[in-house]
Amino acid sequence: MAFAPRGPEASFFQVLDQHRASLLAALRKGGREPAGGGTHLATSSEVLAAIENVIQDIITSLARNEAPAFTIDNRSSWENIKFEDSVGLHMVSHCTTRKIKSDSPKSVKTFALILKILSMIYKLVQSNTYATKRDIYYTDSQLFGNQTVVDNIINDISCMLKVPRRSLHILSTSKGLIAGNLRYIEEDGTKVNCACATAVAVPSNIQGIQNLITDAKFLLIVEKDATFQRLLDDSFCTKMSPCIMVTGKGVPDLNTRLLVKKLWDTFHIPIFTLVDADPHGIEIMCIYKYGSMAMSFEAHNLTVPAIRWLGLLPSDIKRLNIPKVTLIPLTKQDQMKLDSILKRPYITCQPFWRKEMEIMADSKMKAEIQALTFLSSDYLSRVYLPNKLKFGGWI
Repeated sequence: MAFAPRGPEASFFQVLDQHRASLLAALRKGGREPAGGGTHLATSSEVLAAIENVIQDIITSLARNEAPAFTIDNRSSWENIKFEDSVGLHMVSHCTTRKIKSDSPKSVKTFALILKILSMIYKLVQSNTYATKRDIYYTDSQLFGNQTVVDNIINDISCMLKVPRRSLHILSTSKGLIAGNLRYIEEDGTKVNCACATAVAVPSNIQGIQNLITDAKFLLIVEKDATFQRLLDDSFCTKMSPCIMVTGKGVPDLNTRLLVKKLWDTFHIPIFTLVDADPHGIEIMCIYKYGSMAMSFEAHNLTVPAIRWLGLLPSDIKRLNIPKVTLIPLTKQDQMKLDSILKRPYITCQPFWRKEMEIMADSKMKAEIQALTFLSSDYLSRVYLPNKLKFGGWI
């Protein structure tokens, strides 16, 4: 055993163990062996060759007296997005593209910026060094204008080269946190133990972590940092030991999603989400489970369709008699978001999710996880989560 468990009796985890067995059976049935897997990363030589091919195309265009252009898959249209239950949202093989032309006033600056960042990536990969997105922005902040410009171009380059972003040797600063029954060694040899009273920051280079060790029975993804910290204060990881908790502090960054994916690929333990009973919380859960349009070109490396919705369910509001004074009316933006999610392709294979969202739509009300504190200050960690985990209250 990697850790000495101090949590509930073994019988508490009976339903969880059955759930894990069904997940493993589904993996085998789908032809994906449940041995500790991983995602494919492009080698340095493959990345360099891909960049060289792009530059060669530019040279060829110039030799023909043609204006060079970058051709990038269009990730903003649902026509180019395909849904598979085993993968989530990913791009179709022959999707529509958009051109970033060097002779168009609208796109000439973007063309130049892509070329500049391609040059920087080439040097990073060639010298086997890494830089953060922030580092790249500050090489010429006036030229780039803002960080979002850099972020979007890096995603475009990753999509254009058909290379996972971390193979470009560009890292992003992590905002996520992890706590619980997990140990690992970072790329520089630092030994990390997450079983401390305070949470550990999600590493910025997920591909570099190794020797992951856990006895965890489940992984709980918590939407908000405030809820995560409250669960830490209530010693949830100790009381429900062995388990792991992760938060992306709202919409998850790439590293938090990569970590969840790595933990799934390595251990195949049940993964649950704890989000607000509102459209924003559901959206965040969908990103972890099925991915997003923006990163659909990298879905195979990011999505974990085995994730289940643990709470807060809209049906829980009535079932637990949560006081109406704690509920919040849905805004127009909320209703639009809810309608949008209900139209997405993956909802057809999630009838229980649809039912929960229809309950929310009919009531025109939403609730934050904090609403449970009106039942008792530690209701979430003492009653709600233990009962859900013990009796299989997930969908």
